[in-house]
Amino acid sequence: MNSISTNQDFQTANSLIRTQAYVNGQWVNAASGATFDVINPATGDVVATVTDMDQHDVRQVIDVAHNAWPAYRDLTAKERAAMLKKWFALILENKEELARLMTMECGKVLTESRGEVDYGASFIEWFAEEARRIYGDVIPANTRDKRIVVVKQSVGVTATITPWNFPLAMITRKVGPALAAGCPVIVKPPSETPLTALAVSELAEKAGFPPGVYNTITTSKNAEVGLELCENSKVRKLSFTGSTATGKLLMKQCASNLKKISLELGGNAPFIVFEDADIDAAVKGAIASKFRNSGQTCVCVNRLYVHDKIYDEFIGKLAKAVTALRVGNGLDVDSQIGPLINEKGLDKVKRHLDDALSKGANIMVGGHELEGLFFQPTILTGATADMIIAQDEVFGPVAPIFRFSDEKEVIEQANATPYGLASYFYSRDINRCWRVAEALDVGMVGINDGMISTEVAPFGGVKESGIGREGSKYGMDYFTEVKYMCFGGIS
Repeated sequence: MNSISTNQDFQTANSLIRTQAYVNGQWVNAASGATFDVINPATGDVVATVTDMDQHDVRQVIDVAHNAWPAYRDLTAKERAAMLKKWFALILENKEELARLMTMECGKVLTESRGEVDYGASFIEWFAEEARRIYGDVIPANTRDKRIVVVKQSVGVTATITPWNFPLAMITRKVGPALAAGCPVIVKPPSETPLTALAVSELAEKAGFPPGVYNTITTSKNAEVGLELCENSKVRKLSFTGSTATGKLLMKQCASNLKKISLELGGNAPFIVFEDADIDAAVKGAIASKFRNSGQTCVCVNRLYVHDKIYDEFIGKLAKAVTALRVGNGLDVDSQIGPLINEKGLDKVKRHLDDALSKGANIMVGGHELEGLFFQPTILTGATADMIIAQDEVFGPVAPIFRFSDEKEVIEQANATPYGLASYFYSRDINRCWRVAEALDVGMVGINDGMISTEVAPFGGVKESGIGREGSKYGMDYFTEVKYMCFGGIS
């Protein structure tokens, strides 16, 4: 498969490309006419030029969604589910175009982009089914002349702010339950990857969602648009995935009207290999979890703890596997590691690496910046707790290795960060598996498994890794309000 390198070639190859915002069932420009460029991180080429909305534009979009809410929430669950099922089918029918579009704007390799289309679509299918299971309760009354009923109702207009590293799945994981529950949605993708979001909007329109129910705003003015979404009282729910620092700011801004929020924030995932582990399986899990999307995922392994007894064997096998990874443009079929998203991301990787080397770490594999935004997959040995990389997620293809000899010690080290999103460990002792899984202070644990994300399980963290859960039956609750109704005077 040949790489596409120019904007003209790309537009010819992809019928789903849209460059305007999608509002009230129409493709619209910003009132000011402003635009911004979307850059392919693998080549530096301009992929497309997209509408750049401001706070005034977004305020009007909120009004549109608010006006669409009463009619949409009054649809039956079966009617909403039918639209979601059609949307699910359309996403899969357009899998290849969506995958290529995703790779062009975020850089991940094409095999991963195809996997993300499947993963993202799975949330639409799941919540289409869950729409008919938003159950309430009948509670035994406290007196004979009363009846107590509890129902769950749509929370209202929902704004979603999504990240660039999963341009499709982070949208569907949020809007799937919102739409199933009867909430109109406003999707704000990042300026790095708006094209996938707009393509998904095109398919939502074809699926039959009424005008105003599904809206996508594109903007480079993140601060002012985010403030409007937080402080506008017509937005009843905000769902955000991104950095902890930004999540704290949004939470503070939402406090002005006590908006319901869900925050999926930063991580610093430990990966522990105990002396009784299946070493080959652990190496495979480490590669899958650490180097997926060039290490740019919130649940990526950030710290690898390896027991003294199997340290040399493990790092020898890991080094061999990492050395074999092929770096290149995500559209090239042989590529396994794509570029970092931008210069800021590349600078962070280099800063973490320089700090680690200055404090005694050694490069075992990789360690070099390549042309453009590419960086070699890297293994660091001799990592210690005083290094920046031990506390701050590197968000790049660098794997620091820490040695340990005691179970209690390694659990303390694994928990010694402000974050608590995901963790992983490998052991064949069933008693240890239960003991360690319960002791790790995180929202998700992979036990002998490096790939834990699925639509059927709750995704989310503790501590400074966020608030709330996405996916699974638990994910629906964050888009509903519980109403208690007391019927009195019954004889």
